[in-house]
Amino acid sequence: MIPSAKNCLQFMEKYRMLANIRAHSIMVEKVASVIAIGLRDAGVDISLQKTTAGALMHDIGKTPCLNSGGDHAAKGEEICLENHLDEIAEIVREHVRLKNYEPCAAISEKDIVYYADKRVNHDMVVSLEERLKYLLGHYGRNKKHLNELIRENFELCKLVEKKIFTKLSFGPDDLPDMIK
Repeated sequence: MIPSAKNCLQFMEKYRMLANIRAHSIMVEKVASVIAIGLRDAGVDISLQKTTAGALMHDIGKTPCLNSGGDHAAKGEEICLENHLDEIAEIVREHVRLKNYEPCAAISEKDIVYYADKRVNHDMVVSLEERLKYLLGHYGRNKKHLNELIRENFELCKLVEKKIFTKLSFGPDDLPDMIK
């Protein structure tokens, strides 16, 4: 099942999503929706409902993991599956890092949510470079291996960005002005 936006907000309440994480998720949804609508207008087969739900729910596992230190993407997938949200579980599971990414494959809702998440710092749309700098400072903290993984993930994100925006009539730098 794909939950409606209203259902997603109810899940946020049920799982006691912190206000700052909720604000981030709502902004990720706005970015993802602008991209999905642009892609649909360009003739790409994308589900706006699936993109919206995946974006709103992408951090559903984050609050429960704050104290435990667990993998919030895996926890989010678990929450989705427990609630019969199978159609967005993979989006939630792979929003941090895409697994088995194929540059030549069709653009998916999973790609859009993954990318949109990397463009939102807290509740503001930022460049990939700004988001990378924040993540390195916040999570990397002199941990060489983690810094390498974060940088590698952003190289993948640049490939996703290129793939997405070759189909759109606007560019990555236009996103902040397009979000209301």
